[in-house]
Amino acid sequence: MFNTSRSYDYYLNSSSSTSALEGAGIWMIIAAILAIIGGILVYFLFVKSKTEPKGKFAKWLKDFLSFKVMWIEPILKVVYYIATIFVILFSFTFLALGGVGVLSFFLCLILGPIGVRLAYEMTMMFIMIWRNTRDIADKVAKK
Repeated sequence: MFNTSRSYDYYLNSSSSTSALEGAGIWMIIAAILAIIGGILVYFLFVKSKTEPKGKFAKWLKDFLSFKVMWIEPILKVVYYIATIFVILFSFTFLALGGVGVLSFFLCLILGPIGVRLAYEMTMMFIMIWRNTRDIADKVAKK
C-alpha cells in the first residue's frame, strides 16, 4: 500500500522548494534595492529637473510623474457606473426571497444607487479640493 503521509512530507521538505523560496527571498531584496535606486533616479531626472522637457511625450511624462495628470477621476467614474449597475442587478436577488424580499428589493433598488452616488460624490470632493487648491497655487505663483 502507498503511504500518502510519507510522500506528502517528502514534497514539503524537499530541497527544491526550499531553494525556490530562498531564490524568491533574494530576488525580493534585489527588487527592493533596484526600486529604491530607480525611484530616486526618476525623481531627480524627471520630476525635480529644472529644464523643461522637449517633445510632447517627454512633457506628458514629466506631468504624469509629477502628478499633474490625475487618472483617478475617470477611473472613479467607471467604478461608479459599474457599482450602480451591480447594485441594481443585485437587488433582483431579493425577489427570490418572497414576502420580505420584495421590500428588500425596492429598498436596495432605490437606496442602493443613492448610496453609491453619495460615496462617489464624497470621493470626488477630495479631487475637487485638490484641483481648486492647485488652481489657486498656480494663480498665486503667476503674480
